[in-house]
Amino acid sequence: MRFQTVFFLMVLCVGCNGDDVDQTTQQEGTNEEQTEKDGLPHFYMDTKGEQIVDEPKISSDARIEENGTIIFQGNMGIEFRGASSQALFPKKSYGLETWDESNNDIDVSLLGLPEEEDWILYGPYSDKTLMRNILIYDLSREMGRYASRGKFVDLTLNDNYQGVYIFMEKLKRDGQRIDINKLKEDEISGDDVTGGYILKIDKTAGNNLGEGYNVHNSFVSAHAPPHATQDQKVYFLYEYPDAEDIVPEQKDYISQYITDFENALASEDFTDAEHGYNAYIDVDSFIDFFILNEVANNVDAYRLSTFMHKEKNGKLHMGPIWDFNLAFGNANYCGGGDTQVWAYKFNERCPEDFWLVPFWWERLLQDPLFVSRLKNRWIELRGNQLSNERIEAHIEGYLTTLEDTGSIQSNFTTWPIIGTYIWPNNHVGNSYKSDLDYMRNWLENRFLWLDNAIEQL
Repeated sequence: MRFQTVFFLMVLCVGCNGDDVDQTTQQEGTNEEQTEKDGLPHFYMDTKGEQIVDEPKISSDARIEENGTIIFQGNMGIEFRGASSQALFPKKSYGLETWDESNNDIDVSLLGLPEEEDWILYGPYSDKTLMRNILIYDLSREMGRYASRGKFVDLTLNDNYQGVYIFMEKLKRDGQRIDINKLKEDEISGDDVTGGYILKIDKTAGNNLGEGYNVHNSFVSAHAPPHATQDQKVYFLYEYPDAEDIVPEQKDYISQYITDFENALASEDFTDAEHGYNAYIDVDSFIDFFILNEVANNVDAYRLSTFMHKEKNGKLHMGPIWDFNLAFGNANYCGGGDTQVWAYKFNERCPEDFWLVPFWWERLLQDPLFVSRLKNRWIELRGNQLSNERIEAHIEGYLTTLEDTGSIQSNFTTWPIIGTYIWPNNHVGNSYKSDLDYMRNWLENRFLWLDNAIEQL
């Protein structure tokens, strides 16, 4: 079934509802009209004249309304978040914390999500479908791999309507998020020191205890990334415990564990069940992580926004996945817009990039058993969670929500970018329909290629 077919009749009516946004219709309407209608859950936040900064969070009066009913009212800390997006895009994303009157963290259930204190308002901007992140996270959870839960919302900040956002969970250690042991600072030996840990391969951001990568916030791989031309290195950032809280014994343990894994993977007997890589990693999590990134041809895959975690007395797990706004054909560099390339071979296409893919994935695909398990998992998923029909159903559901609430029109009236190149768009359509059709067609072609490419591994 082609991705176009299911939506044919629906798409014909998009323009009738005002959602086939072009540069003329973007200029119509007012913010007052947009924010008073019933629609998506609506965040109203007032910082009382104080300026939002990257860090620290500042206090704001917040309320959430759904169909005219206030479902939350209280104090929230708010700050800018994001690396490239914060610098490049006028539509900002925000980190939130639910606070009491004294600005202390409190756990709250918002919009039906499990109680917590740390949240994100992610503002899709270069992703003009508004869907890419929520789609891949939903697919991950359907595959049995936790990913941030989220919902489409509207945001009004200091009386100014900001458009469509995704309210979502911040990745962190929590029983309902990354479910690993709470590692205390006095757990420094024996079984105690073995978990839990969260590491990430990423740009430095926030409080990193100094500029750039350093011994306080990260450790470096002893194995150079393949095809590197400028002595690039792979760095592992301490995410949990973070750089401020992790103690030297815990740093020594987790860095040595990663080193032992990498050495085993690089060794001649890397396929040996007892002495090879299998002794260190949860292979199934690596396979699912690989599949999700390859389905989306995520241009940042494996080298940025790449999380991994280790439970006490457990093996290293890949994930959760994070930040796919440049995926599904939405990047015009290093093969990011192509449907017939491997994401894990990024280094071959852009060997001079500062952030390169570790050698892990090339090496794992040299193991016939790993490849066999990958093929079997692919066949299983293509018959169910990753079938064309299931993905069509997700997209249709998002589109219905955004159309029925008038949110497409509202967002692109506020941000008149349809028909305009926004870094790093690979496609610039003259309507919302064109941008959505591009992603659907891209997915169809991607699956056609992957079905054959995985079979030929």
